Amino acid sequence: MLQSATRYLIFFQYIGTKYSGVVKAPPHQAVLGVQNYLEDAVRSLKPVNEVAVFISSRTDTGVHALGNSAHVDIQRREGRSPFKEEELVHALNLYLKPQNIRVTRARKVDSHFSARYRAVSRTYVYRLATGVRHHTHTPLTENKLCWFLPETELDVGAMRVAGSVLLGTHDFSTFRAMSSDAPFKSPVKTLEIAKLEPGVSFASQHFNRNIQHWDLTFKSRSFLYRQVRRMTGALVAVGQGKLRPSDIQDLLEARDSLAFPTNIMAPPYGLFLTQVEYRESDLTPGWSLAHSSEEE
Repeated sequence: MLQSATRYLIFFQYIGTKYSGVVKAPPHQAVLGVQNYLEDAVRSLKPVNEVAVFISSRTDTGVHALGNSAHVDIQRREGRSPFKEEELVHALNLYLKPQNIRVTRARKVDSHFSARYRAVSRTYVYRLATGVRHHTHTPLTENKLCWFLPETELDVGAMRVAGSVLLGTHDFSTFRAMSSDAPFKSPVKTLEIAKLEPGVSFASQHFNRNIQHWDLTFKSRSFLYRQVRRMTGALVAVGQGKLRPSDIQDLLEARDSLAFPTNIMAPPYGLFLTQVEYRESDLTPGWSLAHSSEEE
């Protein structure tokens, strides 16, 4: 008699530059998603069950993660004990070694646990940099990991005022790029954090001290499609004097994706998903399904 599958919550990182995004791409596609490689890594462990990795938070092509998560069921052959958590992390990373993907930790969870629906918050950081005259002067250590704004002096005070407008519960329809599932998701989100702080960089310390880094941090239970990149682009436009802080309120009140100004959405490569958080009680076997939710 086969033993039952064990469900694991895994946390993983990736540099998204060479992937089609985090979600699995068709196998015939030239560029695959991070999920493709995670599932292949699990298959390398030769489980009895069919492998499916369920991602908590989707990211686009070129977007990076320091703390994405997913759940996966692994059923071992008769007579083999379930993988210990550290053992699983080590085994997956052996397979993933050629990739810019790393599993950082794993945890056994209840068989009904969902990495997507049980997440209570997601935090994104968008990295900005000023003080570079031309993109060819950007350091290699920051290539595709930061949005460089050539010859730009940002009005940080105005950006912070504009960011405070986004805090709280709003209809973020204007900040949502349209996607196939857009009509089925509520545009009302609660933004817990929207802050701009000086950032740090190895390159600015040792390569070009004129580079000034800034980190834009956003935290919410969930976000709309490309919402973070649109919010970032709008705040940068405020910092550059292209928009006023009051324009951010006008955009919110418009509640129309088409009202978003053209050509100001931030590029994908400066964006990092830094953390997906869960309640400790939800990570303990035997948690109740009574308070489950279908929101991403």
